[in-house]
Amino acid sequence: MSKVLNDSIEIKRIVYDADTIAARVKELGARITEDYKGEELIVVGVIKGSLYFFSDLTRAIDLPIQVDMMGFGNIPDTTSKTGVVRITKDIDIDITDKHVLIVEDVIRTGLTTAYLISNLESKKPRDITLATMLLNPDRLLMTIPVKYYGFEINDSWLLGYGLDIREKGRNLPYIAELMKKQ
Repeated sequence: MSKVLNDSIEIKRIVYDADTIAARVKELGARITEDYKGEELIVVGVIKGSLYFFSDLTRAIDLPIQVDMMGFGNIPDTTSKTGVVRITKDIDIDITDKHVLIVEDVIRTGLTTAYLISNLESKKPRDITLATMLLNPDRLLMTIPVKYYGFEINDSWLLGYGLDIREKGRNLPYIAELMKKQ
């Protein structure tokens, strides 16, 4: 099956449909609700990719949470090798002595996520854990505190539910595998 998105992006197959994603997000929200019952929790989304997962997950958490967003940009010839990024939007909430849950769209090597954690640790939170929609455990290069994840993936090229190709396809309600790297 090949679907073409805007005559430029070929979709090989739907990996996770909207119903499967919604059910998994609901499960994760219930786990987070149970784990942080009676605690103060701050949920930090990493823009742009986590936008849809962040939105759905925070609504599935049945606690009085605070939310914030963090943004970063790649540094050419540096980020993919070191994980060092340029912070384009820092958090505005004081996280001192608070439980912090970082929400990502996908974690592959963990380098960039480790850099973001290091940045947030300088603000003295009680602890930091991670929730990600997609996790590629085979590519992780370092230990990071991924406590919640939607699905394990391989090295396929994926699109939708926040994942993009040249800023296109984020708004698809499903996650699709592409025919080839675009």
